[in-house]
Amino acid sequence: MNYTDYVRDPGRDCAIVAHRGIWRDAPENSLVAIEAAIHAGCDVVEVDVRRSADGGLFLLHDKTLQRMAGIDEAPEAITSARLASLALKNRDGGEQNEMTSEKLPSLRHLFELTRDRIFLHLDVKDRAIIPEVIACARDMGVEAQVDFWGNLRSAEDLAWIRETVSPHGVLFMAKSRIGATHAEAELDLLFQLSPDVCEVCFDHIEDIAALHARARQTGMALWANTLDSVAFAGFTDTAAMQDPGAIWGRLIEAGISLIQTDEPVALKSYLASRRG
Repeated sequence: MNYTDYVRDPGRDCAIVAHRGIWRDAPENSLVAIEAAIHAGCDVVEVDVRRSADGGLFLLHDKTLQRMAGIDEAPEAITSARLASLALKNRDGGEQNEMTSEKLPSLRHLFELTRDRIFLHLDVKDRAIIPEVIACARDMGVEAQVDFWGNLRSAEDLAWIRETVSPHGVLFMAKSRIGATHAEAELDLLFQLSPDVCEVCFDHIEDIAALHARARQTGMALWANTLDSVAFAGFTDTAAMQDPGAIWGRLIEAGISLIQTDEPVALKSYLASRRG
């Protein structure tokens, strides 16, 4: 399985990206949530990566363990052994969700589970540790099955990507703003880099179509989030559940070919309906 070849395939369907796995009945970023995404037929699963005090790599979104494990401490201040022993709260955590028997997973355990089964979007919360994450992926032979993400807003960002990520030949996704003040400068940086995939931040869906026409010349795929908390211009999961064609359908027609969602099963059903 080669993620870059998959992304660049012009004949593929829109990719379903499961945000932190399928977590409605499992802790987010847990192995069971990720297994559920695989079982549901998702193409990519997004996970969040942080570092322990002694260099271990673990799956956690927040800066502290409060929401998911009930411990108001940063993972970076805790040893790998202790992190691996921590149980996770169900779903998206917090006081409203009960504790489960699922443990905080390490990145190595994730790679063991997902190897040759699903692609991984790695949201590394501190980009300074991306080289360590790349090294772990290479050590476990999954470097062709993962992507890395980062903002591309300045010449410094471009230089960092070229120096830190590009030499390793792993898939990189740039996040760029389109159709807004100063967007032209960001687009110039984007096409200097010409990554295989770009996450778009937009105010108007027409801006996506305009970018897609230009991106096709380089083979660049476009990715959008419909997560309620970060979606743009009202293109949210909540709206998609009411009218998937008006949200997911319009994004696809504008040129989006990867959609990250908290409703991957519904997106899969919608894509099947489009195929008729």
